[in-house]
Amino acid sequence: MKELLFKDWESIWHVAVCALLAYFILFLFIRISGKRTLAKLTAFDFVVSVTLGSTLSSMMLGKVTLAEGAAALLVIIALQYVLAWTARESNTLEKVINSSPTMVFYRGSFLEDAMKKEVLTPEEIYAEIRKYRMLDVNQVEAVIMELNGELTVIKKSESSGHTSLDDIENGGR
Repeated sequence: MKELLFKDWESIWHVAVCALLAYFILFLFIRISGKRTLAKLTAFDFVVSVTLGSTLSSMMLGKVTLAEGAAALLVIIALQYVLAWTARESNTLEKVINSSPTMVFYRGSFLEDAMKKEVLTPEEIYAEIRKYRMLDVNQVEAVIMELNGELTVIKKSESSGHTSLDDIENGGR
């Protein structure tokens, strides 16, 4: 029971040093790899964030050596970069990796099939419209479930040309 709270000063020193070094190794790798590593845009990016955190934890607690942890961080970040680049170069792989936005509300109507697919209720859509400080739903052109799971409310406009909705499949248009 005694070792549950405190083992010895050497193990505390070991964890502190590993945490410090692991933190700076991760910081260095993230600075080198760019902003994309920090973004939580897609399911894949979420997986990257979780695996980075898990690896960092293992490094800090001495479950793996710092060299092993650094190698794992490097592999995770490299995979994230390669898959992001591949998605950018291939429309097919982009759809597999990132899915696509889904229109769930269009010009005053709930799109039931899309809502069912995204497991959304009308109340959640109304709540998002209210977040945009809009009272009249007739002012809403569309509500979109984005790649990262956030809802975006698009206000109606006079534009009849190229719009931000052009990349979204049907959804009532």
